[in-house]
Amino acid sequence: MRAGWGLALLLVLAAAGGARASNCVACHEKLSPGIVADWKASKHFKEEVDCSTCHGDQHHSEADVAKVRIPTPETCAPCHEERVKQFMAGKHRLAWAAMEAMPTIHWQPLALTEGMKGCGGCHKLGAKSPEEIQQLKKEGAGFGLASCDACHTRHLFSAEEARQPQACQTCHMGFDHPQWEMYSGSKHGVRALLKQNKVLPETTAAPTCQTCHMQEGNHEVRTAWGFLAVRLPLPEDPQWAADRATILQGLGVLDPEGKPTGRLEVVKAADVARLTQEDWQRERDKMLKACRQCHSDNFARTQMENSDKLIREADHLMAEGIRTIAGLYADGILAKPASYAAPFPDLLTFHDAPTPVEQKLFVMFLEHRMRAFQGSFHANPDYALWYGWSEMQRDLAEIKHEAERLRREKAAAR
Repeated sequence: MRAGWGLALLLVLAAAGGARASNCVACHEKLSPGIVADWKASKHFKEEVDCSTCHGDQHHSEADVAKVRIPTPETCAPCHEERVKQFMAGKHRLAWAAMEAMPTIHWQPLALTEGMKGCGGCHKLGAKSPEEIQQLKKEGAGFGLASCDACHTRHLFSAEEARQPQACQTCHMGFDHPQWEMYSGSKHGVRALLKQNKVLPETTAAPTCQTCHMQEGNHEVRTAWGFLAVRLPLPEDPQWAADRATILQGLGVLDPEGKPTGRLEVVKAADVARLTQEDWQRERDKMLKACRQCHSDNFARTQMENSDKLIREADHLMAEGIRTIAGLYADGILAKPASYAAPFPDLLTFHDAPTPVEQKLFVMFLEHRMRAFQGSFHANPDYALWYGWSEMQRDLAEIKHEAERLRREKAAAR
């Protein structure tokens, strides 16, 4: 008897869910037909996952739109537990925390930050605390809470779409991380596009972003060098160790004596650098595993090691630029901003650096150094050389020339 009642209850609940979905569709086919069309084409529709499953059942009319629940990763977890668990262990989960850790984000116009038209447009992918969610709802319409839909675009939520390299293009392009431009122009990217266009057969080896960074569909996306290409422990090479320490001081994570600052804890929390040899080696081994699908182990290791060496060379140029600006502070040629805790230029102030020579240093770090090392790892020699290394050389020449000019002006004034 109880089994019969249980079946009846399920039928009633299903009918109620279907009725709610019908009500949603009737209205939204007029207001937002694209949303309805995507949902009807989705696997969710086929599996009878209706609107209330993700958005709740409290919204019934225009008068109570505020009651709509905007999904978060936790919304997806009951059905996609393993993928959400992987996502929460990876760097994408920390995208919001990494953005919040940057001083310059808090100096941007509200139209960029609250409107998700600046860094938040991509970094909203990161998971947020209940307090942060409440603040977002207070400041705006409550958008930018979801994460999974950054790659599985709502309301189709297609796994096939998320497997394509173009799914990464929206965020991984442009000024400081042009991975799309580097990848799509590399032999890897060209073969992938030709494979998509059916020019090359389906069996062609043509790695996508996901082949290397999401092996076997693992959503824990991380890299060996991290976003900033700095790591601990310091290398045995004394020159490289000194150069990297200078960069870490420019990032504000080491003080003038080389001791950790409070900002190091922020870097740890945002996971933008590998801080132990074991952590770095684990990610390097994962990447070598992907390379060995198409290349010999010797070839793959050599390419990785050459890219490591390029970071060393780029670090030497970068450190010289940082020391040049620091020398201007020390000699009273250039006023060090009061907000800088150490006698080094703060690389994380980005475009808010106060003078042209300090702006040039920011560009050298966040645009050209990034392109030098990322171009190498993404198998794009043109980016590594002409958009990276060559530009760094030119940046350093301009910084040193401007430093000498400022010194001459100061001497003449005295």
